[in-house]
Amino acid sequence: MKKFLPLIMLLMAAPAYADITHKLSSSVQLTVNSAATQATRLGSSYSVSGNGVNTTDGTTAGTISAGTITSGVMAPGTIAATQASNGSAFSYSATYTQADAVPTSAPSVGAVSNFSSQTSNAAGAAGDLAGTITTAGAMTLTAGGAGTSATGQFVTELTVK
Repeated sequence: MKKFLPLIMLLMAAPAYADITHKLSSSVQLTVNSAATQATRLGSSYSVSGNGVNTTDGTTAGTISAGTITSGVMAPGTIAATQASNGSAFSYSATYTQADAVPTSAPSVGAVSNFSSQTSNAAGAAGDLAGTITTAGAMTLTAGGAGTSATGQFVTELTVK
């Protein structure tokens, strides 16, 4: 009986099962960019500060004129500052940043308008833009004109459980 016990145990062992999954996927992405212009308009800023000074806008003492605004651009008034008390300490500071004028029409692609910060890109041209992937995974990507891109991907996945 001792000789048959290992044989009986082998016959009772469960068979081995294995699931094998094999996946293949491929993709090609072809892109032709559209024309685009991005602009940032700089606004006006005006600042005056002082201590121990008298100010005037030329008309009224102690007044600082707001100036005028034309086409979205501020033109500050003329400011004069005089020392309030001769021989006393004083400080005076005035800063002005001129704004970009408000345009009367939308910018054209490739044309530079009156904005301080601007990026303009022409439309892409497909030209010879193409992409293929064979069942063997061989990839062929052909460049197009300016403003285009081609991306290819082939993925193989093998899972054994």
